[in-house]
Amino acid sequence: MKYLYRIYQLFIALPLGLLVTLLTVISIAVGCSLGNGHFWGYYPGRWWAKIILWLLLIPVKVEGRQHLENNQSYVFVANHQGAFDIFLIYGYLNRNFKWMMKQQLRKMPFIGYACEKSHQIFVDKRGPKKIKETYDKARATLQGGTSVTVFPEGSRSFTGHMGQFRKGAFALADELQLPVVPLTINGSFNVLPRMRDGHFIDWHPLKLTFHQPIYPVGQGNDNITATLNQAYDSVMSALVPEYQGFVENPDQ
Repeated sequence: MKYLYRIYQLFIALPLGLLVTLLTVISIAVGCSLGNGHFWGYYPGRWWAKIILWLLLIPVKVEGRQHLENNQSYVFVANHQGAFDIFLIYGYLNRNFKWMMKQQLRKMPFIGYACEKSHQIFVDKRGPKKIKETYDKARATLQGGTSVTVFPEGSRSFTGHMGQFRKGAFALADELQLPVVPLTINGSFNVLPRMRDGHFIDWHPLKLTFHQPIYPVGQGNDNITATLNQAYDSVMSALVPEYQGFVENPDQ
């Protein structure tokens, strides 16, 4: 079955996936240029992610979405197991949001262009001015009623385990007094770990777990630290036993 699945990937899923990706980029670019970026900056990407997972025959399970309230902005924070985290969250968060992502992703063919046209938030650390611009854009997004999604580890895992969480997303939530929603991703590392980028994927189910929102209980460093620690523990609690426990990520 493994080799049949690889043949299917190469001759069916890959060409159709490239076609869907190209059409998605075009729809985002044209739609956002004409107006209503709130719609075109989110829904084509959501449909793209669902179609890619469907083409690859990967089943998805979602738990805990009932914890969210309508018309509430959130800062979503998730562990970063692999490239398929993107498809899982984009396709199944079911909440209009913007990504906070590395500046380097702007250079990715097709994807980087679509992200720029749809006004995703590139985290630019090339000096204090650039960092301020990043946070100003994230602040404006959240104040406008849209949520943001962040991988607070900053980079994908090499082992499937979690590394450290950085404070940036939690400081932003603290400043605006918004709830943080921890998300646990399972299965993405089994599908395609970062050490095998550009290779065949392995079939494995994906699971996205929503935890209870963490509301601010004050403002300042104490609240930031408490929220970060609670979010970390929540994400860790739903990982499968194989990936439980902290493992230092040398890329952080």
